[in-house]
Amino acid sequence: MTPDFRSRAFLIDHIRRTLAFYDPVCVDDRRGGFFHFFLDDGTVYNQDTRHLVSSCRFVFNHAMAARFFGDEACRERARHGLRFLHNVHRRFDGGYTWLLRLDAQGRPEVLDSTLHCYGHAFVLLAHAVALQAGIAEARAGLEACFSWMEQHFWLPGDLLYADEILPDGSLSAYRGQNANMHSCEALIAAFEATGDDRYLDRARTLASRLTQQLAPGTGGLVWEHYDTHWRPDWNYNRQDPKHLFRPWGFQPGHQTEWAKLLLILRRHRDEAWMLPTARHLFETAMARAWDAEHGGLCYGFDPEGRVCDDDKYFWVQAESFAAAALLADASGDAAYWGWYERLWAYSWQHMIDHQHGAWYRILDRRNRKYSNEKSPAGKTDYHTMGACYEALNVIR
Repeated sequence: MTPDFRSRAFLIDHIRRTLAFYDPVCVDDRRGGFFHFFLDDGTVYNQDTRHLVSSCRFVFNHAMAARFFGDEACRERARHGLRFLHNVHRRFDGGYTWLLRLDAQGRPEVLDSTLHCYGHAFVLLAHAVALQAGIAEARAGLEACFSWMEQHFWLPGDLLYADEILPDGSLSAYRGQNANMHSCEALIAAFEATGDDRYLDRARTLASRLTQQLAPGTGGLVWEHYDTHWRPDWNYNRQDPKHLFRPWGFQPGHQTEWAKLLLILRRHRDEAWMLPTARHLFETAMARAWDAEHGGLCYGFDPEGRVCDDDKYFWVQAESFAAAALLADASGDAAYWGWYERLWAYSWQHMIDHQHGAWYRILDRRNRKYSNEKSPAGKTDYHTMGACYEALNVIR
């Protein structure tokens, strides 16, 4: 039976069921932190590798559950995750290591010493949401992370963050929107946790730079890749449109994710450009990437608007139904509820594992799985549960 996707009871139950896929098996009580690699049935298939993004997203998942449900066990798991961030991922200079391997005694070996702004954005988000969940000690980590990003990633002449610091300490020549988008998300959360306008001001700056000042040069949409002067790099990974972290082409999921962020930002500082821009980004993504034959949003389209990666990723569907709900609420246009229902119906039929829980990571165009790896490092269903919380903010 198809549930009522606009029911608060349904959304709350779905959050609980998704979190239950990971809990309590995700917790590494002996060495700290969480396990990051899960098969479809919940089996952990790599116990030793730890990725900064997963470490942070597990803190987010448990801190959000602690906030929403008042769950003390989740609050303690969020604390458990923060300790691992501080004691293992954090370096002597205050930056956070991207990729580690733990030995049997829990001693870390650095697998990748590149420092990623994207990863630090999630460190900031984890601390912000933990602080909102009543974990007072998260405030110091939040402030320290923002200061570190300010010192090492912020480009004051560009009003954007650089993407990565190479192992030799130099800035990479690559510039990307994704690190800035997730920094915007984290800064909004930091403002909500502290009331400090510095964070909201910076979030607004990032949103304006990417969606108002740079997007007109790329057809009114947010392009992924830029050079050091923030000129679009149209050829970056052109031969690899399915690159996992930096695919070529426009990503419809990032257009809708920006739409969502603009509307969250608008709650705190309503400016005339925010709602029209959110509508444009969302509607263009739907027009160019919705698969009318097999359902779901495809992963990428080229500058001419043709789909260049027809795979279906879980997070794209989730971010898009969250954006649709927020657009319906902000605009009063019921057509967005139609998209919300359509995205949920597709996800319910194809993306969600009704036997074991959580969402499959990636399907091909005809909605077939590539493997039985449900959640490799990076995927903790932060996107899917976060999208449900956002929908709950407007479904009353």
